[in-house]
Amino acid sequence: MAYDVVVLGSGPGGYVAAIRASQLGFKTAIIEKESLGGICLNWGCIPTKALLKSAQVFEYIKHAKDFGINASGEQDFPAVIKRSRGVADKMSRGVQFLMKKNKIDVIMGYGKLKAKGQLEVTGADGKTQIVEGKHIIVATGARSRELPNIKQDGKKVIGYREAMSLPQQPKSIIVVGSGAIGVEFAYFYHSMGTKVTIVEFLPAIVPVEDEEISKELEKIYKKYGMEIYTKSEVTGVDTSGNGVKAKVKTPTGEVTLEADILLSAVGIAANIENIGLETVGVKTEKGKIAVDKFYQTNVPGIYSIGDCAPGQALAHVASKEGIICVENIGYNEKKYAHQPEPLDYGNVPGCTYCSPEIASVGLTEKQAREAGYDVKVGKFPLSASGKASAAGHTEGFVKVVFDGKYGEWLGTHMIGYNVTEIIIETVLGRKLETTYHEVLNSIHPHPTISESVKDAIEVAYGEAIHL
Repeated sequence: MAYDVVVLGSGPGGYVAAIRASQLGFKTAIIEKESLGGICLNWGCIPTKALLKSAQVFEYIKHAKDFGINASGEQDFPAVIKRSRGVADKMSRGVQFLMKKNKIDVIMGYGKLKAKGQLEVTGADGKTQIVEGKHIIVATGARSRELPNIKQDGKKVIGYREAMSLPQQPKSIIVVGSGAIGVEFAYFYHSMGTKVTIVEFLPAIVPVEDEEISKELEKIYKKYGMEIYTKSEVTGVDTSGNGVKAKVKTPTGEVTLEADILLSAVGIAANIENIGLETVGVKTEKGKIAVDKFYQTNVPGIYSIGDCAPGQALAHVASKEGIICVENIGYNEKKYAHQPEPLDYGNVPGCTYCSPEIASVGLTEKQAREAGYDVKVGKFPLSASGKASAAGHTEGFVKVVFDGKYGEWLGTHMIGYNVTEIIIETVLGRKLETTYHEVLNSIHPHPTISESVKDAIEVAYGEAIHL
C-alpha cells in the first residue's frame, strides 16, 4: 500500500491535512486508531460545547422570569450526556463523508513509524500491515496530563474524557486547574447543580489571559457560588472512602477538600510515545516533536502538526498547520504555485466557552508594557451595551490594547456574551496591519456585541460616545 501522503491521526490537524493533500492531487491515506475526528470532534471541542449549550438552556429556564416568561423544568443529566455524544457521533460521521468525498483511504489501526517512508499499522484484530508514504505527517494529538500526586483512576479522579460521559451527576466536584478545560467544566457542572471547587496553582484562574479578564471571571464565578483557591497545590488525594479527599496547600495553610469526584484539568501531554519516533531518529524537545516553520522534522519526509508539535494546542492551529505543511509539500513537488506563508503564532485567537465566554488575541496590557510599547488601553463594559442588556447578559467587558505611537493594534481581550464570535475582527485587523483610525472609520452594526470593540477603541483614544 503506497501513497504520496500518509497522515497518522485524524483530528482537526490530521483530517484537514489529508483533505488538502488530496485536493492538491496527492494519493492520500489517513491512519486512525479510534474514531475519525480525533479527540476534538469525539471527546473535546465539539461535545463539550454541546454540554455547555445544555447548561445555558437550563440557566435560561431557571431565569425565565427575568425575561417575562413563566417556565419551569429540571435537567436530565443522562439525557444531556446522551445529546453531547450524539453531536460528537454526527461530527465524526461528517469526517467519514469528507474522507470518501476526497477519495482518501482510511486505515483503521494503531500506526507506528517503521522505517523512513514506512508505517506499520496494527488493526483491532492484531493483524499488521505496512503502509508506505513518500511524505508522512504525524498528527497524533495529546491526552490529559497526569500529575504524580493526582493519579487518575477514571472513576473518582478523572480527566476531561470521563468528565463528559459520567453515568450520573456528582453532587460535588473539585476541579484542579483553571485553564479552558477546567473553567468550562466548572461552569457546566455548576449550572447542572453540582457544588464546584476550583484549585489553581498559579496566582489567577485562566492564567494565560489578561489580568483583568482573570479577575473578572473569578469575581463572577464566586458570585455564582463556586469556591476558588489560587496559589494552591493539591499535594495528595485519598479515594479510599465514598468520595475523594484532596489535601491542598494554600497560601494560608493546608486544607482538606472533600467531593464526589476530582477532575484533573492540569493540561495535556503530547502523544509521542510508542509511535516509532526513536526507530527512525525523529528529534523531540520538551515533550513535543521538533519541527521547522513548515513542520518538517529533522528526518526528511516526516512532518508533525497539531498538539504533538510545538505550537499552541488548539484545534484551529492544528488545522492551519496541516494546510501549511501540505501546501509546502505541494510547492516542493510542483503541485502548488507558491510557498505558503508560515503561521504567525502571535496572532492566534484563544477562546474559552465558559459563561461568560472569554476570547483574546495578541499582547496583554502587561506584555505590551513589558515589550516597551507606549500603550493606549480602552475598556468598554458590556453593562453599557444595548445588545447585552437586551440579551440579559451585561457582565464582562471588551478591552483593547494599542501602540500609542503608530496606532498598531496590539491585542484584544474580552469576557462576556458571545465574545468568541467577534474576536476575528481583531485577528483580521492585525493581519492587515490596520490602525485605530481604520477601525473607527468602519461602520459597526447596531445593536451588536461587536460594536463594543469599536466603543473600547474610542475609549482608548479619548473619543468615547457611549460612556
